[in-house]
Amino acid sequence: MTRILKSKRIYKKLIILAIAVYIAYVFVSQQRVLESYRASERYYLNQIEVKSARRDSLAETRANINSEEHIERMARERLDMFLPNERVYVNISR
Repeated sequence: MTRILKSKRIYKKLIILAIAVYIAYVFVSQQRVLESYRASERYYLNQIEVKSARRDSLAETRANINSEEHIERMARERLDMFLPNERVYVNISR
């Protein structure tokens, strides 16, 4: 009779040990998944900040697009246009 009780105790201990090992494995694997989710969250929050800054920049440009200063600056930069009787110095060392 004592042999049966000892073998039952051993089986109970083995089952408890197997359950504990399984719980530890699940816990570790879940931590890895959570860390990957956190990394994704950081990436997307960074992308939101970048896109928000770009949107603000575009909104500012949109607000100033019809101003004389903006039109003059674009004519100078992109079209190489200058005001009449304006002296233009060209740097030939470049």
